[in-house]
Amino acid sequence: MRLALDLGKTKWQFRQSATRSPWREASVPGCVHTDLLRHKLIPDPFHGTNELGLQWIEEADWEYRTSFTVPAEFGRHEHVELVADGLDTVATLTLNGRELARTENMFVGHRWDVASHLRTGRNELHIRFGSARRYIQTHRPEHRPPVEFNDPVGGATRLRKQACQFGWDWAPRLVTAGVWRGIRLEAWTGVRLANVRVRQEHAGSRVRLTIDPELCGTEGGQVCRVVLSFEGTEVALAEGHAAGLTLEVPRPRLWWPVGQGEQPLYKLTIELRDPASGRQVDAWSRRIGLRTIELDRHPDKWGESFQFHVNGRPVFIKGANWIPAHSFVAALTRADYERDLRAAVAANMNCVRLWGGGIYESEDFYDLCDELGLLLWHDFMFACTLYPHDDAFAESVGVEVEQQVARIRHRACLMLWCGNNEIHSCNFAALNDPVTREGYEKIFHTLIPDVLARTDDQTPYWPSSEWHGEFTGGYPEGERRGDTHYWDVWHARKPVSDYERWHFRFCSEFGMQSYASAETMAAFCPPSDRNLFGAASENHQKNPFGNQIILDYVTRRYGYPRDQESLIYLSQLNQAYCMEVAVEHYRRNRPRCMGAIYWQLNDCWPVASWSSIEHNGRWKALHYAARRFFAPLLVSARVLGDERQGKGNYRESTVTGAVELHTVNDTPRAVRATLRWELSLLDGRRIRGGSKSVSLAPASARLQAKLDLAREIARHGRERLILRYGLVVAGTTVSEDTAFFAPPRFLELPRVEPRILVEKTDARHARVIIHSPVHQHRLSFEFRGIPHHADDNWFDVHPGEKAVVSVELARPATLAALRRSLRHQSLATAQ
Repeated sequence: MRLALDLGKTKWQFRQSATRSPWREASVPGCVHTDLLRHKLIPDPFHGTNELGLQWIEEADWEYRTSFTVPAEFGRHEHVELVADGLDTVATLTLNGRELARTENMFVGHRWDVASHLRTGRNELHIRFGSARRYIQTHRPEHRPPVEFNDPVGGATRLRKQACQFGWDWAPRLVTAGVWRGIRLEAWTGVRLANVRVRQEHAGSRVRLTIDPELCGTEGGQVCRVVLSFEGTEVALAEGHAAGLTLEVPRPRLWWPVGQGEQPLYKLTIELRDPASGRQVDAWSRRIGLRTIELDRHPDKWGESFQFHVNGRPVFIKGANWIPAHSFVAALTRADYERDLRAAVAANMNCVRLWGGGIYESEDFYDLCDELGLLLWHDFMFACTLYPHDDAFAESVGVEVEQQVARIRHRACLMLWCGNNEIHSCNFAALNDPVTREGYEKIFHTLIPDVLARTDDQTPYWPSSEWHGEFTGGYPEGERRGDTHYWDVWHARKPVSDYERWHFRFCSEFGMQSYASAETMAAFCPPSDRNLFGAASENHQKNPFGNQIILDYVTRRYGYPRDQESLIYLSQLNQAYCMEVAVEHYRRNRPRCMGAIYWQLNDCWPVASWSSIEHNGRWKALHYAARRFFAPLLVSARVLGDERQGKGNYRESTVTGAVELHTVNDTPRAVRATLRWELSLLDGRRIRGGSKSVSLAPASARLQAKLDLAREIARHGRERLILRYGLVVAGTTVSEDTAFFAPPRFLELPRVEPRILVEKTDARHARVIIHSPVHQHRLSFEFRGIPHHADDNWFDVHPGEKAVVSVELARPATLAALRRSLRHQSLATAQ
């Protein structure tokens, strides 16, 4: 049986090499920044402008060491190996004074036979991590890509390392070093199970599994025993020699993405046994989901479809892009991942896109996606910039891809392998050069597909995101086929209404920035510098034009903010509005469009960004809005016409009162519902209303009603009216929203304070009850200084009704403390 000694549980030390500083305790897995911070040798990199003073860390060499005693039973095995799952990045390993190996790829695991290096008693392992910057300066100088968007120093793509560590337009430049994944000794004899490939064949109600163990060592007719169990009960068994074992699964329970069905996970165990003694030699065990996933690209009247079928059923993809959840990823725990991934499910998402400028994630991340039913669009770790393609680089990439695919391919959540993020679209002109294109195609059109053909031919592959099927570009092509990143709303400062101009087949990136909340800002800014445009906040805004663009969009739609907190509020309100316009447009246009993945779900540090969840887990307005606009049953209003500033800055409006009411049903079931609408004055007086019984076919979008409110607008004025609309199923409102007929900055909003009551339900839970005699648009509340999560926020409060919200407290708080800390804001109070 294979033995293992976890070296992460031994005592590690670290120091800076050149200074010969004293050895200090270190954490493994970990990184040099967190070790320095633990010993108070550096200030908090996330606070103020501290990041700027810590760039010396990437210029230094760092040493880590540990000592260990090899258990006696290891010596009775043929092989004793040092296994390192991840070294970051330019590492030289020495064992008992003898150089063992050198590495230069953060994403490659290593296995070295060290039997001849070990000795009786104490052994010392020493790892020297060379400066990443010095490596970049001295290696592949001929590789000079024409565009390096986010790396202020340049050259980061010469080294296979997490790209966003070198800086991104939402990330600090904090280039780490260290043992960032597990490290251990393993001992074994004869043969070991290196990995197992599992293929699924679905035919009608039958599922057949084909098991191909990948063995390493001296094969001697070993026998494999394969057991499939569900919730502790064995459901299928097979025995035989190592290649091509099959299992027939009786009464298979299929895995579905969340919102489409359940997520049953089977346990698959492969035991490798000695044929003579029957003794177990090695074992491999994983959880799998029984399902099929297909990328359907069939010709249709618009061009070519781009939709995912799960178990034969087309699924509209609703989600957000995932970036590394911390600048120091080695310290992340399952709880960290669970907080944000559960929040994605709570917002009615069924997918996350693992973006290519980060990392291949931890097992905790993939476990949670499997358990929660979150489909995973998985980029390989290449982003935006052209990469080297020399033979040595390509060989390293080939090993990386093969290892990561073998590690992840069995995952139920895995929807798509994608070659890279935006390299094609960011380097469109450069790729017209035949030599440059040949190098690009070598990696993304030849090497990676060849590896996948050998290792995972059941998961679809797409060479880049965005990509339209060939070396063509432009948004018109995205209306015909492929996936699109639409950034004219934001980078090009196009009006928000431009989202509705385009009818993309699948939109895998689009976004709008907002500021982090005032409480989050206070955590990273010193009290003397809490101006949004001061030095500390400016260092936490990594887009060079970010503040300008936020202000541009806010002032187009909203009135002048009353103070800084109102500006923060309006920036988040605007972000939520922009994403609502985009997502509801994409959803109304199914099946032409079959996916909307906004940028981005999470943050790696406290920052002004496109995220819907702040670094500390706090939901922005966008995340609460996402739960509404991603709802499985949706009513969506489209107010026809637009308002812009014309010549002489005079208002020009084509809004006449024509409104379309659409419904969307993403579920696999037909639904009968009632569509309701009501037109009111902003002070609460009802003008007109109506209702209609509607039928929502499974997996459908439909225009259900057209309203003509021209007479009411002519009589009362666009600035005084609000349209409320909802979808009611079996007496329960499942979707509801409001619409205006003029930009909110011109609305005649009554400034009347709502009545807010706070009640304690137990030590860790409270209830907030809100009444208002007038309409309150997107009222938000918080208990300042008391960590908490509200089950709803940033909602409308309607006259004569009460809103009741449940609040979970991170720690007990008294009722008096809650009442003292209560803060609230609405559109009327912010502008």
